[in-house]
Amino acid sequence: MIETAAGGHVARITLAAPERHNALDRAGIAAFHAALDALQPEARVLVITGRGKSFCAGAALGDVGASDWTENPLTALCDRIEALAMPTVCALNGGVYGGGVELALSCDFRIGVTGMRMFAPPAELGIHYPPEGMARAERLLGLRLTRQIFLLARRFGDAELLEAGFLDELVAPEGLEAATGTLVDRITALAPLAVQGMKLSLYEHGRGSGEPDAVRARIAACFASEDHAEALAARAQKRPPVFRGR
Repeated sequence: MIETAAGGHVARITLAAPERHNALDRAGIAAFHAALDALQPEARVLVITGRGKSFCAGAALGDVGASDWTENPLTALCDRIEALAMPTVCALNGGVYGGGVELALSCDFRIGVTGMRMFAPPAELGIHYPPEGMARAERLLGLRLTRQIFLLARRFGDAELLEAGFLDELVAPEGLEAATGTLVDRITALAPLAVQGMKLSLYEHGRGSGEPDAVRARIAACFASEDHAEALAARAQKRPPVFRGR
């Protein structure tokens, strides 16, 4: 159900149950956590994608009907993804539904494919969507669109998702891998201490949880880093910098 790969500074997690639209049951969520546990320190970016025609259909309905989801394990997984130090790229190979919407929103960047659509059907199923999942949508898309997603169970097409800001980029299905690679190359070419520090500051700011002293410490650490010295030297020598994350 979960496949992992790593190479250089890039880690990859693939949802691999296309026969059920990559819906996650509790075992799949546990396997996803195990994949996150196994991320290596040298990884600077995580790509999350799926196999088949859908990216993710959220929680497996059999699990939802048979369990108490008041403490939603998929939301807990999304909390963990959003809090990762490294940037995350969601390569949406197809449609995104239900809890899959929250999974996509927990990533920093989203690339979609033409023909995809998105909707969250809990209101049609008599289910209350996780509040933190709705809050993720509100932070990114605003309250008006969030109401349409959850209170109306509105279906969104590919162009609408790009216009709404749900997607950073929309490409043909055959171009998804190349577009993802271009974005990953850009991220891994940048100074990881600076990127990770700013990601954390943005995360804290969005929740009103940042400590000014901690932010100042991150700023000072970047100015004192070898990577900052390397950037200055590279500019003076008119060459690309080689950042080492220290």
